Amino acid sequence: MDFGLIGIGVLFLLALFIIASVIKTVPQGREFTVERFGRFTRTLKPGLHFLVPFIDSVGYKMNMRERVLDVPNQDVITRDNATVSVDAVVFIQVLDAPRAAYEVDNLEFAIINLALTNVRTVIGAMDLDETLSKRDEINARLLGVIDAATNPWGVKVTRIEIRDLSPPVDITEAMARQMKAERLKRAEILEAEGAKQSAILRAEGEKEAAIREAEGRKESAFLDAEAREREAEAEAKATQMVSDAIAKGDVSAINYFLGQKYVEAFGMLATSDQQRTVIIPAEFSNIIGTITGVGELGKAAHDAVSEATRNKT
Repeated sequence: MDFGLIGIGVLFLLALFIIASVIKTVPQGREFTVERFGRFTRTLKPGLHFLVPFIDSVGYKMNMRERVLDVPNQDVITRDNATVSVDAVVFIQVLDAPRAAYEVDNLEFAIINLALTNVRTVIGAMDLDETLSKRDEINARLLGVIDAATNPWGVKVTRIEIRDLSPPVDITEAMARQMKAERLKRAEILEAEGAKQSAILRAEGEKEAAIREAEGRKESAFLDAEAREREAEAEAKATQMVSDAIAKGDVSAINYFLGQKYVEAFGMLATSDQQRTVIIPAEFSNIIGTITGVGELGKAAHDAVSEATRNKT
C-alpha cells in the first residue's frame, strides 16, 4: 500500500475543502450572513466573496426576492355571530437580511400565524354584510397591522389579499333569496314608474288635443260670426237701397219684394213632399217682368255689397 498516494489524496481533499470554505458565490436575489465563531460579522451581497478559512462561516442564506405565503383556511365568527370561512395570501420581501435571520425564529411560520390571528381580529369586529362588501377595507387594515408587526424583523409586507370569504350554505341561500326579492321589487317599481309616466304623457296629449280642438272651434265660431255679420250688413245694405228706391217711387223696387215672396212661395210649392203635380199660375208671364226688375235691383245690391266689403277690407 502506497502511503504517499494516500497522503496526496488527503491533502488534495483538504485543499478542496479549504477552497470551498474560503470562496463563496452568492447568487442574485439572495444574501448570506457571515459568522465568526458563531457571531454575525457581515453580509455577503450577490457575487464572489472570500472568507477566512476555519474562522468565518456562512450562517443563513436569505431569499431577498418578494414571495408569497399561503395563509390556511379558518372559520371566523363575525360581530353578528355569523361564521365565515376565510383564507388569504401574504406577499413579503426581506429588506434586512441580518434582522430577518436573527430577530425571529422561522420567519415564514411567524408571519403566517400573525396573519391568522389578525384575520380573526379584523373580521370579528365587522358584521357579515361588511365582510362581504368591504374586502378592500379588510385587506388595507390587515396590511397596516401585519406590516407594522413585521417591521422589526427586517421584512416588508407588500400586500395581503383575502382569497376566499364564504359564509355558510344556509346564509348563502338566504342572501340569494333576499337578492331575488330585491330585484323583483326594483323591477315592479320600474314598471310602475313606466306606467305612471305613460299615463301622464297620455293625459298631457289628450289635454293638448282638447285645447287645440277648443281653439279650432273658437276660431271657426269667430269666422262664422264674422261671415254672418257681413251677410247681415249686405242684407241691410240691399234693404236700404230698395227702401231708397221705393221712396223715390221706383216700381221695380216694389216688384223686388213681391217677386222675392212670389218666388219663395213657388219654390216651396215645387219642393213639397205632398206635391205630385207642379201647377204653373196663369200670371206666370207677368213673373218675367218682375224677375227683370228683381235682377236689376239684385245687380245693384251686389255691386254695393262688393264695394262695402272692399272698403271694410
